[in-house]
Amino acid sequence: MVMVLIRTFVAFDFPPEFKEKIVEIQLKLNDFNLKLVDPDIVHITLKFLGDVDEHRIEQIARALDGIVSPSFDAVVRNVGVFPKPQYIKVIWLGAEGSFAQLHDNVESALDPLRFKKDKHGYTAHATIARVKSVPTNRKGALLKILDDLKDVELGTIHVDTIKLKKSTLTPEGPIYETLHKVRLK
Repeated sequence: MVMVLIRTFVAFDFPPEFKEKIVEIQLKLNDFNLKLVDPDIVHITLKFLGDVDEHRIEQIARALDGIVSPSFDAVVRNVGVFPKPQYIKVIWLGAEGSFAQLHDNVESALDPLRFKKDKHGYTAHATIARVKSVPTNRKGALLKILDDLKDVELGTIHVDTIKLKKSTLTPEGPIYETLHKVRLK
């Protein structure tokens, strides 16, 4: 039997009405050598599973169906960076709500399937740009823009569904496909 690996993750998708606000923020970052994330696919990753044998997808979906977690409202605000302002690799939007508890519930549901637990503390965020490099003479300008955006607020979202997603990497950017949806109770 041939093993087919599928790159997968568990996420919450942003609502379509956030697209315009994400585009506005990204336009402010246009003068830098950044790889902007398509606003249509911006999401909050709860758990990255990596390359998974396609035969395990049904098992993962059943495990996620066992999550007992209430839906909740969350506020999307603040622009931040990973790992630190002096060395930026990712620019993100922050999210405040019960995401840490939801992340823990996803981790617990998948624990019997032996997925590695996240080693770092969980920070709910949505990547909006990746940074390859910023010339030294442009770094100050980028940091100023990021500082100006640090208190931006996109609005409130209702988190009531999480999705198991497939990610296909292409030169134009990733293509995401929803494999399974879980309604929060």
